[in-house]
Amino acid sequence: MTSHDGKKVRILFVCHGNICRSPMAEFVLRDMVRKRGSEDGFHIESAATTDEEVGNPVHHGTVRRLAREGISCDGKHARRITRADYGVFDVIIGMDEENMRDMMRAWAHDPEGKVHKMMEFAGMDRDVADPWYTGDFEATFDDIHDGCVGLLGWLGA
Repeated sequence: MTSHDGKKVRILFVCHGNICRSPMAEFVLRDMVRKRGSEDGFHIESAATTDEEVGNPVHHGTVRRLAREGISCDGKHARRITRADYGVFDVIIGMDEENMRDMMRAWAHDPEGKVHKMMEFAGMDRDVADPWYTGDFEATFDDIHDGCVGLLGWLGA
């Protein structure tokens, strides 16, 4: 799977702190494309809308939930979105309405139609609950898994 210009499809997942939901999505999707043998067609990252967790590793709840699937996120540390990210990525995916608003402010809206909400790829108009607050990493994983499956279908991958 490549973008319209023959390069890798560049996907950025975004949440509040980049320690729970967005890294979970990053590594779930990486695992999915690896298992399909199409990882060479993708560049997948994640980032935060805030500075609150910048530099911190992935939350232990996300690490544990991913480990149950045999997925490692070793070496990942939170980073914040930048103005340049909008031009770098083909698809940018927020986890909730607050993330969507923050991204629209950071990038002066979405002139190229790159920004999407995660659950739209699962056919739903709702947020991915933040396990930082809910403690329910299982429900978050299920939503992210369904969203990633839908995203791959949307991309035709």
